[in-house]
Amino acid sequence: MIELWHRCGAGSLSRNSRVWMLLPILFALVAHSVRADDTAINTAPTMIVVVGASGVEQFESMFADWADRWIAAARQAGLQVVVIGRDTDATETDRQRLRSAFDQAAKSPGIDLWLVMIGHGTFDRREARFNLRGPDISARELADWLKPVDRPMAIINCASASAPFVTALASPKRVLIASTKSGSEQNFARFGDFMSQAIVDPTADLDKDDQTSLWEAFLKAARRTAEYYSTDGRLLTEHAVLDDTGDGQGVRSDQFRGLTPIEQTSDGRPLDGQRAHQWHLVRNVSDQALAPEVRQKRDSLEDAILKLRTQKKSLQPAEYLNQLERLLVELAELNESAGR
Repeated sequence: MIELWHRCGAGSLSRNSRVWMLLPILFALVAHSVRADDTAINTAPTMIVVVGASGVEQFESMFADWADRWIAAARQAGLQVVVIGRDTDATETDRQRLRSAFDQAAKSPGIDLWLVMIGHGTFDRREARFNLRGPDISARELADWLKPVDRPMAIINCASASAPFVTALASPKRVLIASTKSGSEQNFARFGDFMSQAIVDPTADLDKDDQTSLWEAFLKAARRTAEYYSTDGRLLTEHAVLDDTGDGQGVRSDQFRGLTPIEQTSDGRPLDGQRAHQWHLVRNVSDQALAPEVRQKRDSLEDAILKLRTQKKSLQPAEYLNQLERLLVELAELNESAGR
């Protein structure tokens, strides 16, 4: 700025004259800065990390650790990160800041959005709430706020009594994770601790593709949660669930052996997990090299193959094989053209 001052030839001018001379330049710089920030936020995948009210110092420290892991992983992955619940001098409540973050997110349709909720939850047999500093937010309110946000979303609610959020937010475009299988599981939930570790844990990579999917992280975290209670000789008071089919039901980790379901649905539909397995926070080298539209096309083909396999019994063998061959060839050609 000093160099700019002298380049303007302002050294010999009065103070007031120099200020007025620089005002247009300053306004231009500020405007450019705002536009640059808005462009970055509106064109890049984003993670919103919400740290709720801790209640006591012990939980405040724990929630801070969980949030730090998510933030570090998101920044490693190159995501824009919005953190709510940590600042001490904000003029708005956390509830208002969260609403503003969603309003901003609605301006970027089609771009991945992560929402991580860390804290406590409550359930009064009618409505589930996530405890913010100041006014809380209910599952119903969050669902209303997200209606204008037309983006693929991964929502991880690490709070107790969080299962009703899965029912309220269910959508085919969303992967939903909750620490509990029902609103009545209201004891402090430890799942969030293990989930924040598993999201970039290479040992969670069950299919050995050098990246940990959201599905793999969920399975790892849920199983480690169960092990914690078992080792401590305590009754398991939280059962994490994941929904990515949009039915709002969700599945538990104990319904799978590795990545393979132990049981099938009565109508032959696949259990949840396929879409979550396509979500990666930190991608491997080959996936990083793919254009977003190529990854989207690949995911669509994988979904189509999975759907076709569930329809196998209702199709003639020749028709099934023809459709399967067409999809597999298209997937192979896509991978070959992408240099995989």
